[in-house]
Amino acid sequence: MAENQYVIFKLGNEEYGVDIMKVKEISEFKESIKVPNAPYFVDGIINLRGEIIPIINLKKRFNIESQGINSDTRIIVINIRNKNVGFVVDEASQVLRIDEKDIESAPDIIVGVDRQYITGVGKIDDKIVILLDLEKILSDEEKEKLEEMQ
Repeated sequence: MAENQYVIFKLGNEEYGVDIMKVKEISEFKESIKVPNAPYFVDGIINLRGEIIPIINLKKRFNIESQGINSDTRIIVINIRNKNVGFVVDEASQVLRIDEKDIESAPDIIVGVDRQYITGVGKIDDKIVILLDLEKILSDEEKEKLEEMQ
């Protein structure tokens, strides 16, 4: 059986995973600069080593209550349409290998996260991790708005 590696991150008390091959980097949190008329879930933009990237607040996007920023808060950077985009998460603590046989398709009802973003549910020992495709979190229209911000 094939194994895939996932970056595991937290939003509140829940754990999520994203395919490590889609992650460009994980950065410490830095305050973003607000952008007028940005979508509600866009916190703003940051300068990451000379590149201006938009920052998306996954908690706002998923309607998860925010507990604020702390020393564990991270920004996961992925590439969408050849542009880097940062996603704020509460913690990005580990990389796990998950065997394909331990990944099930998303159940019909998952609270808080629209199923189109979910690639599956990984079973790891006695816990589950919701596996996300961060590229699908944004609609085409939202992706265009982000491109205009860069």
